[in-house]
Amino acid sequence: MEYDVVIIGAGLAGMTTGLLLTEKGYRVLILESKPFVGGRTSSWNEDGMQVESGFHRVIGYYKHYPKILKKAGIDLNKIVMWEEVMDFRSPRNGEVTTFGMAPVHGPLKLLHGMFGNTDTISYKDRLSLAPFFINGFKDYVKHPDQLDRISVKEYAQKYKVSNNAYHLVLIPLTAGVFFLPPERFSAYALFGLLAPTLTHFYKMRMGAFLGGMSDLVANPMAEAITSKGGEILTNQKATQLIYEDGAVRGVVTEEREYRATQTVLATEIGAAKKLIAQSSIKHECFKNLLELPAVPAVTIQFELNQPTMPYDRTTFGAGTSLASFTEQSRTTFTHVPGRLSCILAPAQKFIDMNSEDILNIVLEDAKKLGLQLEGHILDYRVVKHPDEFYSLEPGHDWMRPEQDTPIKGFTLAGDYTKTSNFATMESAVESGEIAAKIVDEELTKP
Repeated sequence: MEYDVVIIGAGLAGMTTGLLLTEKGYRVLILESKPFVGGRTSSWNEDGMQVESGFHRVIGYYKHYPKILKKAGIDLNKIVMWEEVMDFRSPRNGEVTTFGMAPVHGPLKLLHGMFGNTDTISYKDRLSLAPFFINGFKDYVKHPDQLDRISVKEYAQKYKVSNNAYHLVLIPLTAGVFFLPPERFSAYALFGLLAPTLTHFYKMRMGAFLGGMSDLVANPMAEAITSKGGEILTNQKATQLIYEDGAVRGVVTEEREYRATQTVLATEIGAAKKLIAQSSIKHECFKNLLELPAVPAVTIQFELNQPTMPYDRTTFGAGTSLASFTEQSRTTFTHVPGRLSCILAPAQKFIDMNSEDILNIVLEDAKKLGLQLEGHILDYRVVKHPDEFYSLEPGHDWMRPEQDTPIKGFTLAGDYTKTSNFATMESAVESGEIAAKIVDEELTKP
């Protein structure tokens, strides 16, 4: 059987593309190399412990992500607990600094964060951030290319951000969100991630998921696709694109080949680069993609005999390996007494390290942040992603490829492709929407 569309990858980008195309009546096949769908937004049982690809947050100003969930019959407000504040912890002072982030939904908490916390971050520290952010947002609009050539650290030095503000705010924001320290994080990427808060400030807050990502999002999306006639096959690792007469005609997996009029490559960046490199396509249009660096990500996830904190809240651990972390026993993993998930940075340090050594480092850093884990651990897992995120280092954003390619029958999707967002769930969905539109236009050409 030949399909109208074969999609390689059942992450958010691939399933967004598939859902939109099955709605139009196309014969769609989605192939996934793992035994489950969801990609980096999935959860699974690993040797008896429920784990996720990493703890996830949805931002209140997202528009593409809620829209595709709605198409799959998912009400975002019913699957998340909205957070109106976030915490910053530092081994320098042992204190917790809480900042409000929801001007409409939590105005008093926002004001308290702005005018409180004087023991940890002074008014002088806060004022030192003002020119950094004001000029950063200006340059993001007027001089994006120049801004992408400078790191957050260099930009902070240029506008004389105080050492304490740099340590307590900027290091956590870069390392805790995308695993890179400020000296390796593009200033353009940072202000791009924050820019929507200026125009959509009234929607600003973060949502913690009330269950595993597979149960709440990935599996319902897959069910919506199959209910509309689409097919999804797991454990199907793509090994080569079928390239004939200057066009992509489908894909070869470890088991068989699947032919289609249109092929969408919707894997993460590492797998996409490998598949293109080992296929017979030789075209300069892929030069930038093949050279766009990927960065690793590492998380450690604990089951505990008690909660680590009195609330489930996004927290940043300034100056430690616990770049960002959260208690999840009241939200995502209610079946255990305590649950702590941590994003580790710098990820490059941990990617080749064994789990026991990682554990020892995390336990020491947790103590510095006032978290007592020893004696309370029931189980733990380390989850590694060697090359699934594109690098937000300076000078790389322009290398993100368009979804449309000059190769007949071949389209890209994924958060590494060019969208109005960066490496987020929102970007993945937006890329899938663009890819679906391109494919639909190609299939309806006379």
